[in-house]
Parts: sequence; C-alpha cells; structure tokens
Amino acid sequence: MTDLERKIYRIIYNMSLFRRNPTMDDLKRKTGKDEQSIRKTVKNLMSRNELTWDKEKKEWRFK
Repeated sequence: MTDLERKIYRIIYNMSLFRRNPTMDDLKRKTGKDEQSIRKTVKNLMSRNELTWDKEKKEWRFK
C-alpha cells in the first residue's frame, strides 16, 4: 500500500467506527490531495479488495 492509500484507508476506517462515512471534503481536508487523486486511490483500494462498499447498509467493509 502506498502512503496515500494507507492514509485514506485509515481515515475511512476510523470514521466508520463512529458510523460516519467521510465526505469528499473530509478526505480532501485530511489528506491535502485533490478529488481526482482521492478517487483514483479509493478505486485502487477497491480493486484490490481492501475496501468494499455495502450498498444496502451504505457503509464500508474492510479486509
């Protein structure tokens, strides 16, 4: 995992512990990156099955 992937993973994981999904603005503010790089990183995490989105429960699932 790259540093950005690890950082985004930890942000999503920690915020989901409090039943809150981070918004794009949250991720931009906490990482200092632009929307395009955040989307690309989340897609990479999802393609490697590190993260999955549960559509029914509207929450993240972790490996």
